[in-house]
Parts: sequence; structure tokens; C-alpha cells
Amino acid sequence: MNHQLEKKMKTIKLGIALAALSLAPALAHEQHGHAAFSAGEPGDPKKPARTVEILMNEMDYAPAKIEVKRGEQIRFVLRNVGKEDHEFLLATTKENLAHAEVMKKHPHMEHDDPNGVRLAPSKTAEILWKFTKAGTFEFSCLIPGHRDYGMVGHVTVN
Repeated sequence: MNHQLEKKMKTIKLGIALAALSLAPALAHEQHGHAAFSAGEPGDPKKPARTVEILMNEMDYAPAKIEVKRGEQIRFVLRNVGKEDHEFLLATTKENLAHAEVMKKHPHMEHDDPNGVRLAPSKTAEILWKFTKAGTFEFSCLIPGHRDYGMVGHVTVN
């Protein structure tokens, strides 16, 4: 009886350890740069913003290139006009490539970030963003395969 109890305890401990490991990527995702964003910061809804509409389709964005002034606030109106789910995640290329690797392991990951959104077909969302840093940033779809097939756009901040 003691041997069976010991075996059950080991099984329970292994189950807890595996559960903790399976949560690790999600927990890491929750902490990936919420303190500071590479492309600026979430916008202030009380301040004016230029509206830029972006259509998301298989496998591109229209427009795929946007120019903004440093300090400018943009209201991105994102419309999924395609037949598949698509994402818009605004960051650096390096950050998006790293995040794409996590998405390969968790392809149905939902984003609850001010700089990103996942949209089902025929859906629309808005992201309000203030570009506080000069440089070139990208927005891309990190659903596995989409970025690889060209679903990448760029924002140049002068």
C-alpha cells in the first residue's frame, strides 16, 4: 500500500511539473515587453489621431508601407477582408520573429496587447498608437506560415 501511495504521489508531481511547463510559454508571453514597447506606446483616446485603414488579406496588407512623424498618433482601423484569421502585431522585426517561433508552438494564441490583434474573417478592430521613437518598425501576421508568405508591413517613423 505504501508503495502504491508513493507511486501515485510521483505521478501527481509529474503531472504538476508538466502543467507548469506547458504554462511557461504563455506566462513568458504575458511578460514580453508590456513595460516598454519598441515602436512607441499605446495612444491616448482623448487626443487627435490620423486614421490609417489597413486591409488584411491572404497573404498581404494594404497598404504595406506607412510613413509617420515621430510623436504622431495613429488610429489603425484593421479590416480582415480575407477568408482566414489574420493578425496585426506592431513591433521590431527581431521581436516579431521571436514571437513567431512561440506562435509555431501555440498557433491559436490570442493576443491581448495594445500593439496587436487577431481578427476572424469579416471582422474589424482598432489600435491607437503613438510613435515616440524614430526608426523602421513592422507589423506582421504571426499565425504560422502567414509571415513566411509575405504578410509583413512596415512603418517608417521620421
